Amino acid sequence: MRTLVIATIAYLVLLPAIAWVLVWQQRADDALLNVSYDPTRELWRDLNKAFRAEYERDTGKRVAISMSHGSSGGQARSVIDGLDADVVSLAMWSDTDAIRKAGLIAPGWDKRPHAQPYHSTLVFVVRAGNPKNIVQWDDLIRGDVSIVTPNPKTSGNGRLSLLAAWGAVLKKEGGTPEEAERFVTEMYRRTPVLDTGARGSAMTFAKKGMGDVHLTWESDAHLEVAESNHKLQVIYPKWSIRAEPPVAVVDANVDRRGTREVAQKYLEFMFTEPGQRIIVEHYYRPLEKYDALRDRGVMQDIELFDISLIWKDWKKKDWDEVQKVFFADNGVFDRIYQKK
Repeated sequence: MRTLVIATIAYLVLLPAIAWVLVWQQRADDALLNVSYDPTRELWRDLNKAFRAEYERDTGKRVAISMSHGSSGGQARSVIDGLDADVVSLAMWSDTDAIRKAGLIAPGWDKRPHAQPYHSTLVFVVRAGNPKNIVQWDDLIRGDVSIVTPNPKTSGNGRLSLLAAWGAVLKKEGGTPEEAERFVTEMYRRTPVLDTGARGSAMTFAKKGMGDVHLTWESDAHLEVAESNHKLQVIYPKWSIRAEPPVAVVDANVDRRGTREVAQKYLEFMFTEPGQRIIVEHYYRPLEKYDALRDRGVMQDIELFDISLIWKDWKKKDWDEVQKVFFADNGVFDRIYQKK
């Protein structure tokens, strides 16, 4: 009975909000669904609000924008399985390209003018005062440090964490792939929980109090600190990986739904100064021509490397090969995780 009462109250509380959304969608001239990854909820909330206002001002039409969030790999599979996305804004190139391989996005999507509105990186979040003195990547496997990071099999954050740690070893003079594998193996020995996505790992670290260091997106790191009332702090290592979450129109869906024009305007908005200001406000790194918007005292300068470092001795240097070698079944991650 008590459960029924609580459920009824919750329904009555939510009913006005649900009704408002339905009315708004009915009144809208256009509607979009953006399928994104975990840490971008706050970013898209503000981008969507600003775009809706600009679109109505410029065209006299209203657009309703719905969001879907989850682990990057899981979101890609959902779109492939039928989730009717107009736009995808996933964490990894390989996740977006998997949708292309399924025939839903046209070849060459990543060469379009509006495919890369921002970039990011992976940093450390530690307890206030940094009691374990974690400053650089080597410190992750020193003493009794415990690490929180998501599962690389499902999470873009997880995959980039592994690749960032691997590349950090190669950045050192004389660093070898063999040393990188030993380092990453030891790192996962110190990782007691592998959540499926970035926000799950944030909850594990910040709310449940597990671990000494959280490897996470720069944007999520600053959000964690703010929400913790500064019981946490961000640490910038000397170097880390350059993360480039792409955006793309899902061609098959927008052509069937007749939403290509509004979807394209949606992507273009992110490349305007108002869009870039919102991107920086949420601790994502802007296009080079707008880099002056970044507060370097907060979003610190950091030496970024890309996957060409990881593949420096290999002939094929692309994300398809990274995905296959590191994260496919029986790949590098499976091999090192079995050594735990």
